[in-house]
Amino acid sequence: MATKSVKELLDDVRLLGDEQFSLVESVRKLVRETIPSVTEEVKYGGILFASGVQFCGVFAYKQHVSVEFGSGARIKDTTGHLEGGGKGRRHLKLRSADDIRAKALAHYLPLALEAARSGA
Repeated sequence: MATKSVKELLDDVRLLGDEQFSLVESVRKLVRETIPSVTEEVKYGGILFASGVQFCGVFAYKQHVSVEFGSGARIKDTTGHLEGGGKGRRHLKLRSADDIRAKALAHYLPLALEAARSGA
C-alpha cells in the first residue's frame, strides 16, 4: 500500500471538518516557524515532524487534534499541559485554535526536539 502524501492526508483531514483541518494547518505552520529545518512525513495516520530525529506528530480525530511527542516523558512539564502517563509518549489535545496558545504548544516544540535528540 502506497504511503500518502501530506496533501492527500490533509484532504482526508478536511473531511473531518473545518476546525480539525484548520488546527492541523496551524500546528504545521507553528512547527515550521519554531523549527525552521523541519521535515514532514506521513506515517501512522498523521504527519510526523523531524529535524535530524523525529520529535513530534500531529493527528486529527473527530473531536480533537492531538500533537504527540514521542519522547515527551523526558520533557520537564513546568506548565502542566502534557497528557499521558506511559514510559515515553506525551501529547497535547487541541479542541480549538485558542488551545494552541493556551496549552503553550510553541513552548513544547523545542523541548520535544531536545528530548528526542537526547534519547537518540
